[in-house]
Amino acid sequence: MGHIDRRDFLAVVGRYGLGGCAACVLGEFGASVGLAGTGSSRRWAREVDFYQRLPDKTIECGVCPRHCVLDDGETGFCRSRINVGGRHYARGYNQPCILRVDPVEKVPLSHFLPGVKTMTVAVGGCNLRCLYCQNWQHSQTAPDELKTFELTPEQAIESARRKGVRVIAFNYTEPVAFLEYAKDLARAARKAEMRVVAATGGYVEPEPLLDFARYLDAITIGLKGYTEDFYETVCGVRLEGVLKSIQTIKRETDCWLELVNLIVPTYNDNPATIRKMCGWIRRNLGVTVPLHFSRFVPMYRLTNLPRTPITTLESACDIARRVGLKYVYTSNIAPHDGNNTYCPKCKTSLIQRLGFKILDNRMPDGQCPKCHLRIPGVWK
Repeated sequence: MGHIDRRDFLAVVGRYGLGGCAACVLGEFGASVGLAGTGSSRRWAREVDFYQRLPDKTIECGVCPRHCVLDDGETGFCRSRINVGGRHYARGYNQPCILRVDPVEKVPLSHFLPGVKTMTVAVGGCNLRCLYCQNWQHSQTAPDELKTFELTPEQAIESARRKGVRVIAFNYTEPVAFLEYAKDLARAARKAEMRVVAATGGYVEPEPLLDFARYLDAITIGLKGYTEDFYETVCGVRLEGVLKSIQTIKRETDCWLELVNLIVPTYNDNPATIRKMCGWIRRNLGVTVPLHFSRFVPMYRLTNLPRTPITTLESACDIARRVGLKYVYTSNIAPHDGNNTYCPKCKTSLIQRLGFKILDNRMPDGQCPKCHLRIPGVWK
């Protein structure tokens, strides 16, 4: 691990033309942070933990399966890491573009401290190229080309404390793209006895994933489809790498795991493929991992498509339940019965939700009040 100082980093920025400005979202934390600025005001750039130095100041990134090989001055596919003189550095370290208070259900997580508020942090960049990205203005832009604010992990923890928030979340953009900052912030949160959760596309190598997961309490991975063609065409990555990450989290960590599948009309809504995906989940993860089917909203490069029909989401849920999955949800639509949690044994209503809002929680201790079945999850 290493650092370059502000002067040297800004020299690189000036040389390779990385300046610019876009939107910054402070949300409810704006007043308490008081650190608004631009990406060019960063003080430090942190060295990447996982990469290999090659001859002639070339490096090979080891964070995700893409393994970008970069000459001096080049930035990786994720837009968030740069080769500076033969060393690999994180662009946007300590420079989030989004900081806001959210319910944990927005991750989405339905079996993790229902109703708790999170301090959600995001930095620009992504190692996927999803055609329907809901946050493309931030995820598809380099960190230094966004309007950001300087916020160290210690400052972030202090901001959360002032707001009475006890969970740190990484969402909106891809934490794999800002893994160095996310990990350092997660480590600081653990020291402060806070919980940490993350939403990710899961396209990351096992070693950096496990290194990050040491500081995570829960993770939601986007299983965006179940064919290589879909992943290559719509997301710009390989399905195999995502499946490997999901299995790694389930088999080698104590993180609470949930999955989300955003259904895009005509792209990944084939019932037979959804059935195969649910079968893979059952065989490799078991029947108790929560699965969220999320509604597509026309965005970014797929504005020509309609919203996902509610009947399509309901059909996907029916397929998952017939395969044997016990906790299946719909998200991005409300009100809908698919937002709620039911006991799979006696069908008692356990948690009633209106979208991301908890209306009633009848099992604060994680146990069905009627048949006493223990519901898997993190409840306190």
